[in-house]
Order: sequence, then structure tokens, then C-alpha cells
Amino acid sequence: MSEFKKIDRTRAQESTNAIEKLYISMRHLFGRGFYKPMGISGETLRKSLLLLRPEIYGSIAEERIELNGLTYVIERLPEGIEECQYINLTADEGYKNSHFKPIVPPKRRRNCYRIDKDQMNIEITRGRSEIYDILTHLTFLFIESHKIQVRVTLNDGEDFTREWKHLEDIVLHQKEISEEEREVTIVHLANILGRTFDEVLSIYKTFSTKENPDRFFQLIYWLGKLAINEVFENNKRTVTFSSVLVEEIGHHIYGEIWANNIKKVLKLNNLLERPIHIISANMHSVLNSLYAKNALPKEGKELKGFELYQLLSNSNSKPLQKKVKEFASLNGLVYIKDTSGTNIDVQIIDTAKINFDVLAFSKKEKLEDNAVIIVMDYAFGEQAYETMDELLKPYTCEKNTKTHLDVKSVSIMGKAGILEGGKGDIMIPSAHIFEGTADNYPFKNELTKEDLEGFGVKSFDGSMISVLGTSLQNKDLLKFFHDSTWNVIGLEMEGAHYQKAIQSASRIRGNVSEDIKVRYAYYASDNPLETGATLASGGLGMTGVTPTYAITQRILEQIFSS
Repeated sequence: MSEFKKIDRTRAQESTNAIEKLYISMRHLFGRGFYKPMGISGETLRKSLLLLRPEIYGSIAEERIELNGLTYVIERLPEGIEECQYINLTADEGYKNSHFKPIVPPKRRRNCYRIDKDQMNIEITRGRSEIYDILTHLTFLFIESHKIQVRVTLNDGEDFTREWKHLEDIVLHQKEISEEEREVTIVHLANILGRTFDEVLSIYKTFSTKENPDRFFQLIYWLGKLAINEVFENNKRTVTFSSVLVEEIGHHIYGEIWANNIKKVLKLNNLLERPIHIISANMHSVLNSLYAKNALPKEGKELKGFELYQLLSNSNSKPLQKKVKEFASLNGLVYIKDTSGTNIDVQIIDTAKINFDVLAFSKKEKLEDNAVIIVMDYAFGEQAYETMDELLKPYTCEKNTKTHLDVKSVSIMGKAGILEGGKGDIMIPSAHIFEGTADNYPFKNELTKEDLEGFGVKSFDGSMISVLGTSLQNKDLLKFFHDSTWNVIGLEMEGAHYQKAIQSASRIRGNVSEDIKVRYAYYASDNPLETGATLASGGLGMTGVTPTYAITQRILEQIFSS
């Protein structure tokens, strides 16, 4: 038993070193301005990722192609990136004013532009975490592409396997094929990828769309083709960072614009000097909790508990969702669509204009005592510090006079990986531990484990680790954090950054009161310690409704009772 623990701990230490090397290497390459992922300059990234073997990337260190990890990565990168030899990371440099059409990945809010057949530009407006995210995904993608190259080349690149020639014929000639021919191609792909027919068929369907049913064939072909070009024609794929991006990163350019836009709207609506409560959450749970029953009186009476919110969470309920939003906009809600580049939309809610007759809360007698709620959409990693730091600063008006915001509380609700329990369970942190640093942020959480009991979901309390990236974790490292005296119950990417901003604003800068209350609660999107339960295995679906609205309800109860 003791020998097993020793081996396990050593593997965790190796993983920690690998993450540190990845982190340092990515910062070095960014400062350098460019690198070749499969060349000497990208070697440290590749070796570290292969040593780490993150759970989300599955079989990255094996000869067979990792399909779930591939799906996860492609959903977070722009369509067509597999065809591009040159990938350029830029700041917001005006491409939206050009003829280039923005490409937005399905699972990441970022604008990307296909400049020509060989170049993809990706706009970085959410800070360093976004750069780490992209570089890690690209490293995985290119490692997988070289696996394809190895499996399809014969005689040192002088010839190729029959399966590869068949795939190339279909993709390059854009052939329309029958169902029988499609299945034959999937059989060939299974040989190329080292996977079963069922596995490839399943992933083929995942990528298939009405406009492009054979997207998966094209993806695999171009990944393999560019790797072949690298190995036998020395056409290396290259990642570059624009000089504007290098100069701007870390200077809160977008966060400052975003925060000032919010404060202008507050001033315009005479809300700047009212008590303010900030909630970092999705764009539906607070909205529905405060307005749905008034906007949908019939459904509000018939449906009990969270059934109304389950109905509104259904993809077929768009007319009802629209009705709630329209009602809210007439009763105190102002929606701020982001134009700053942060990709963080905002709702400002004047609770004095809400009808509380059908709600479990009550409003204050004096208008000036009624809360103003700022709901901000999810930040991404280090961006949480930039946005919260700027939001908590005083508002400087045109005449250079400063108005301090009367921020009473900050509530953070989000998704996180859980290390005990399963999808949909709730985590209540008592401290945030910032991975790879000596920075730890203990705090008094106004939410408790007991607050979230009675909703039919399990709750856990303890420390949470703020990670550099969800794709930079493995079981050995997470098991060490969970089993050690750190008592880590889960992992997420923003908590330490939010708390750093709140503590500096309240205790050092004096921008907000030292009595500011903080609430943190997360619901589990995955359990990375369970095989097949990582983020790559799919989303929460309707499982997330109960924990989302349970946390929202408790946050609102505390806001209105303060």
C-alpha cells in the first residue's frame, strides 16, 4: 500500500512539473512572437503535454487517434483551422470592419477570420487564459495529426495506404457519395484512426451537419495532409502573435471599456448611487427567477418547484423565453450587449420596478434602498480579474469627478469539475487555491453547504483549486489535491482571480467597503476522476437546471434580506 502511494505521489509531482513547464513555455513563446508547434520551438509544449496526459485528451499518448478529445478541441477552435498552415493570434485590430466573415467556434465566444486558404486569424480579447487555452488545444490537434501521418504513409512518404488514397479522392474531388460508399469510407477511416467502426460512425454523426454531412472526412484528411506536408515537404505549421496583441495583453484594455459602459448605463438610469449587488452567472437564471412567474402567470401557477425553469430551459421553449425577456425589459431590466471585446454580456436589474406579489422576496419601502443587480456573463480564466477589478473601481465622470459604487456583495455562480460526487452536485468553497503559485485566497462564504440542502442534489464544502486550464489536468494530480490536507473538492478557472480583485478593491485600494459580502457556489459539470465523466463526454443537459436555480434562489434570498 505504501509503495503504491509513493508511485502515485511521484506521478502527481511529474504532472505539476509538466504544467509549470507548459505555463513557462507558453509565456516564453508569446514573448518571442511566433513558434512552430511541431518544430524545435514547440518541443517543450509537446513533451509536457504528453507527459501530463490530461484526462480531457484521453489517449493522446497512444498510437490510436483520440476521438472524444478531438471533438472537444474542434468545438473550441474555428471551423477550417485544420486546413491552415499559418495561425495568427491577434488583438481586436479591426477585422470586423473588413469583408472577412467572423467564424465563432460553437463552444468558445471568440471571433476568428479565415484570411486565405492557408491562414486563420484568432482574436484574443479575454486575456492570457485564452492564449493558453488555444495553444494547448493546437498542440493536441497537431500531435493527433502526426499520428495520422504515421499511419497512412508508406516507404518514407513515397506512397500512401489504400485507405488514405480513398479518403483523399472523396475530399479533394468533393464527391457526393451514397450511404453504402459512406460506410465503406468509415471502415477505411477506422483503420486509419485505429478505432472501431462504431466509434468512428458515432463521431462522424457528431460532426455531420445538414450543410456538410461529411465534415469529419474533411477534418481527418486535412489534419493528416498538413502533417504529411510538414514531414516530407518541410512546410511547417506556424503560430504567430501580432505585435499589437503582445503590447496590449495584461493592460485591461477591454475590461476597462466594458466596465465603463456598465457604469454609464447605471448613471443614465439614475442607479449609480443605489446599493449594488454583482452576480457572475449565466444570462437566464436570475432573469427567470425574478420575472418568469409574472411574465407567464398561467404556467407560473400550474408548474411547481423548478418545473417552470425546466420548461424555459427546453430548446423548444424559445417563444416563452422571448416573452419573459420582453416583460423584463419593461419592468426594470436593461440588457447590455457587449461591444468591448470581452464577450461578456450584462443585465442591469432595478429591483424597485419588479412586482414581488408572486415572489418569495420583498422590496424595501424607500426607493433608494432597493437593490440594483448587475448580472455579468461568465468570464474566462484570468479575464475574471481584469473585469472585476475594473468594475469595482470608482466611476470617473466627464468632469473628472469620481463616484464610488456602493457594492454590497459579489456572488459567483458557475460550473466546475467535482472531485467527489457527480454531475449536477453543488460545491461551496471556503478558499481558492491558485494552481502553480503560492497564492491562496481564504474567505468567508455567505453561502453554506446547509443552504443548498433540500433541493435533491448533494452538496460539498472545502477548498477549490483555480486551474490554469481545464485541459491541463490528470487523475494523478487531482487525486493528490483531493486526498491531501488541501481538502480540494473541485476545480475551476476563475475563483482565485475574482477573489484577488475583490480583496484588493476592498482591503487595499478602498474602492469598495471592507464589509462587502462574497458568495461562491458551483455546480458540477463533470468529474475528471471518473473515466468517461470528463468535459469531453458531453454537457449537463437538463441535469443542470436544479442546481443552477437552487444556487440562484439562495443568492437572491440573501440579497433581498440584507
